Amino acid sequence: MSGGCEPTTSVGTASMAQTITKSRGAREPVTGTALSSRKKRPFLVDIYSTAVGKKYAMAISGIALMGFVLFHMIGNLKMYYGAYELNNYAAFLKELLYPLAPKGAVLWILRGGLLAMLVLHLHAAWSLTVMNRQARPVQYQSPRDYEVANFASRTMRYSGMIVFSFLVWHLLDLTFGVVNTVGTEGEFVREEVYQNVVRSFDRWPVAAFYILANLLLGIHLRHGAWSLFQSLGWNNPRFNAWRWAFATGFSLVVVIGNISFPIAVLAGIVKV
Repeated sequence: MSGGCEPTTSVGTASMAQTITKSRGAREPVTGTALSSRKKRPFLVDIYSTAVGKKYAMAISGIALMGFVLFHMIGNLKMYYGAYELNNYAAFLKELLYPLAPKGAVLWILRGGLLAMLVLHLHAAWSLTVMNRQARPVQYQSPRDYEVANFASRTMRYSGMIVFSFLVWHLLDLTFGVVNTVGTEGEFVREEVYQNVVRSFDRWPVAAFYILANLLLGIHLRHGAWSLFQSLGWNNPRFNAWRWAFATGFSLVVVIGNISFPIAVLAGIVKV
């Protein structure tokens, strides 16, 4: 009996070994194809596909956008020196590196870079939101869990969309003149920056929208300036007080400077 069973066992074992070998061999090309396709992806694209890469992209693009809003506000302070100073400042921006570069070329390059940073910032924020929802399909289970996140972080996407809408309006108003009042000759003159600003903020609904958008921008900046250190890995608890001071101070400087413009126009301090 035992002599008759041994060949059967050997045959069964050999058959199972062949089946396992075949199945392994069938999977190898698929795995190899997947690995080779991943190797072909550009390094930056591969990094950006991860949550860490998207956080880095948000932080770096956020720093660029923060620099823009700060210097944009500082430049606009020339409005308090009168029409000549502000209009000359606007003309100076168009002549950056002239005659090495054509007039307006450098300014448009900077605008293109700024637009790229804005698109990257928005896409990274949207992608992270999608990834977070996929990783946690069940929402917060209790009000206590929800309160862990502060008001700024919970409203980040909404304040960002309102600020983005304001940016579109701002361009249509003061850059392209589509929704601005006309000048003395019945048409929008782009070079009359000072006059265009006064005519725009002299309309109280526009001034109110500008103030509201900048208050939301301040909330966005405050949370973003705080979070970028964490996104870049610079979140040592020893520096929390410094991070808080920087984020709060930066947002306050930008917001106070920006909302002073419509208030000055409505109060008659700045006028044509």
